[in-house]
Amino acid sequence: MSTSTETELQTTAAEFLGTLVLVFFAVGATVLSGEYIGTLGIALAFGFTLLALAYVFGPVSGAHVNPAVTLGFLMAKRLDLPTAVKYWIAQVAGAIAGAALLFLLAKQVPGLRTSESFGSNGFGDRSAVQINLGGAFLAELLLTVLLVYVYLCMTHKVTIAGFGGLPIGLTLAVISLVGIPLTGAGVNPARSLGPAIFAGGAALTQFWLFLVAPLVGGALAAVLHRVTHPPAGAELHRNLQPSGTPR
Repeated sequence: MSTSTETELQTTAAEFLGTLVLVFFAVGATVLSGEYIGTLGIALAFGFTLLALAYVFGPVSGAHVNPAVTLGFLMAKRLDLPTAVKYWIAQVAGAIAGAALLFLLAKQVPGLRTSESFGSNGFGDRSAVQINLGGAFLAELLLTVLLVYVYLCMTHKVTIAGFGGLPIGLTLAVISLVGIPLTGAGVNPARSLGPAIFAGGAALTQFWLFLVAPLVGGALAAVLHRVTHPPAGAELHRNLQPSGTPR
């Protein structure tokens, strides 16, 4: 097996396992422990889980575990399209596998309801604050912009180095604190899809918003990052311009 093939296998496995762990443990905190730990506890579960994944898989694949993050890296030209597609497939498969394991565990708890909810995201009567469709779209878009922007700022090329995992994990925790009462804080199409499949009903019919809004947010984050953090060559060219030269 060639070195490049081994690397591709490692990164794909990292994205699959990372997304599985995120869904099983973080969404699991919502499904199994939500009434005991509340919004703060759920937000910390998401943040701490991503923080751990950033240190475990960050040096391997960047620990995207989120198609919107991968799209941001693709738009920032840090990934090529074939690699991004492999990441997306691994993330979706990992999310479904994680949700399936969580569903199996939840079925062992007497009286625990899994239909229509199961840690899925929603708006309208499926939102704790009854947020409407437009508000939900805006919330998911803006929260995803922040998450993907921090990812892009804290990584070199693709991988996470040093203490980069800390701001990424903390960002997801803060995003979850804001987003859970609004939409359940999707900001991740794979994380939203896995639980929705097992919840069924409105969780599936509303899934389109939690696919489109985060992907648009990921693309916007890449544009914003390019404005605030121009490539090294562009920055050097700008700094070498004579004083008074129009920019």
